[in-house]
Amino acid sequence: MIGAGIFVITGQTAAALAGPALTFSFVLAGLAAAFAALSYAEIAAMLPVLGSAYVYADATFGGWLAWFMGWNAVAE
Repeated sequence: MIGAGIFVITGQTAAALAGPALTFSFVLAGLAAAFAALSYAEIAAMLPVLGSAYVYADATFGGWLAWFMGWNAVAE
């Protein structure tokens, strides 16, 4: 989840604007990513089939949104 741009942006932002708040923002973003991964893993553990965007949407939001997400994946 961490790209190479993080090393460039960190130095530029810390020098110009943020100071110690930059570290806090990276910790906060890391926590948000961790909670998103945990919620995705919880949904995956509840389903007895192999997962995809269609299966997860069908289990959580219903058929119409799952159909829409399935066709978005095909169009991709």
